[in-house]
Amino acid sequence: MQAIRMHSFGPPDVLVAEDLPDLAPGPGQVRIAVAASGVHLLDTALRRGEPGPVPAPTLPTVPGREVAGVVDVLGADVDPSWLGRRVVAHLGMVPGGYAAQAVVATGLLLPVPDHVTMPDAVAAVGTGRTAQGVVELEPAGPGDTVLVLSAAGGLGWLLVQDARARGARVVAAARGERTTRLADLAPDRVVDYGRDGWADDVDGGVTLVYDGVGGPVGRQALELLRPGGRLVMFGFASGAPTAFDSADLVRLGVSAGWSLGARMAALPGGIPGLAARALARVAAGEWRPLVTTYPLVDAARAHADLEGRRALGKVVLESR
Repeated sequence: MQAIRMHSFGPPDVLVAEDLPDLAPGPGQVRIAVAASGVHLLDTALRRGEPGPVPAPTLPTVPGREVAGVVDVLGADVDPSWLGRRVVAHLGMVPGGYAAQAVVATGLLLPVPDHVTMPDAVAAVGTGRTAQGVVELEPAGPGDTVLVLSAAGGLGWLLVQDARARGARVVAAARGERTTRLADLAPDRVVDYGRDGWADDVDGGVTLVYDGVGGPVGRQALELLRPGGRLVMFGFASGAPTAFDSADLVRLGVSAGWSLGARMAALPGGIPGLAARALARVAAGEWRPLVTTYPLVDAARAHADLEGRRALGKVVLESR
């Protein structure tokens, strides 16, 4: 099978295409002929060898944890009805997604309806499950003015759709040329936070900030909140979380919290339940993921574009 493997930590070009032996599923497992593999910002940190919430892999390794495709081989003790089914799975702590085949326990499989594309299914179990958790923890309402940072990213794209569907006024924020795509979401306002004075363009007090950027941008967004407003943090694409202390919260009269990790995992059904609910929303047409695809062999370019913030939405590798 074709796979992307890394033998050392470093820049994107450590990701190289190789031919590896075909995989064989064990008891309770299936093999998926992978059509689409998700690329996560966490993957780029692991590639660089940086510490984080997921342990550094043992080298050599095939990166990636999100796969969608068709079940083509069954292991022992597996219901034969799985054979030939379209499925998507998050592999959890075990890598191996950047490949033409993946072995997965049946308990991790989610069936993919025929009308849902494989890249959209990957987006649902990757960024979609996080978006689902964010909106279950802190949903927008009809009286809210919601500022969505990194709205042209895979997660922000879904959060804009969710807030609009709930009747909120939505300000979609991105940087530079990425703002041109935001008109597709029909937000109430689009702002470019790569421009000096961007906060003045928000035009109106904000009651809810969805913050996956952090750093100075997140700090400016915090200062835009009205009394009673909420800062919901779920990432820091800038490299550092939004900085504040209790005195800031007292001065502004706002609340702030982190959404990932144990808090999100405590929601009904845990992380797998969130993935299933996100996939159901995509299947129902409630959410339309934004996806940028690359051939599997171009994994290095996909990583470089993701790190350089040139890729829009969820980045997905497609096996040809």
